[in-house]
Amino acid sequence: MRSIRPLALSLALAALVPMTLHAQSTPQASIASSDGTLLSVSAEASSKRVPDVATISTGVVTRAADANAAMRQNADQMAKVMAAIKAAGVAERDIQTSGVNLNPNYNYTPNKPPKINGYEARNTVSIKVRDIGKLGKVMDSLVAAGANDLNGPSFEVDKPDEAYDEARRGALEKAQARAEMYAKALGLRVRRIVSIDESGSSFPRPMPMMRTMAMAAPKAAADTEVSPGEASLSAHLNVVFELGR
Repeated sequence: MRSIRPLALSLALAALVPMTLHAQSTPQASIASSDGTLLSVSAEASSKRVPDVATISTGVVTRAADANAAMRQNADQMAKVMAAIKAAGVAERDIQTSGVNLNPNYNYTPNKPPKINGYEARNTVSIKVRDIGKLGKVMDSLVAAGANDLNGPSFEVDKPDEAYDEARRGALEKAQARAEMYAKALGLRVRRIVSIDESGSSFPRPMPMMRTMAMAAPKAAADTEVSPGEASLSAHLNVVFELGR
């Protein structure tokens, strides 16, 4: 009876297409026929989508001589910001408090211990904007309402499953084509797929970062321009094929 022949192959492809593929020799626990050869192929493919959801972090930072005054001023100003968020059409489910902080400010003098010279209060919320076309206007309205801490946006695809499945199909087709090439070069044929392992999917998010610190709202001007760009959602598969006569 013939024993299973391990196949050690290595392939490096030039970056001429948006999907990469390589074959590698890896010990396999899968069971093949007595006259079969196992081939392990790794393949990656991606699917392009325009992000349709943006997340920004916004809030209020206030400073005062005592802690209570800092917190009270912050609460008053933050109430106006929250009203502006809701007026912009952001749903309750898309608003989440990410932090409420109160910290002392210190005055440092050489050869003397630090001395508290006031307090800083900070209240920050994370919000999702589902109409990216209005994102710039929403951010401007928050600053006009009193927000003086603004970070973001980060973008994402709200329902990425379809795009990931498209990438998976692309990766599988590439793996199958590569297996057929190896089989033909060796005078064999592809009998079957022994196993498929998805090692992970990724979503590199375009993140044009912005930060605003303004204690007073700016005069009326054009809306802040924001572009979501294009996101690449990728899938990586490790596929084991059985080759034979």
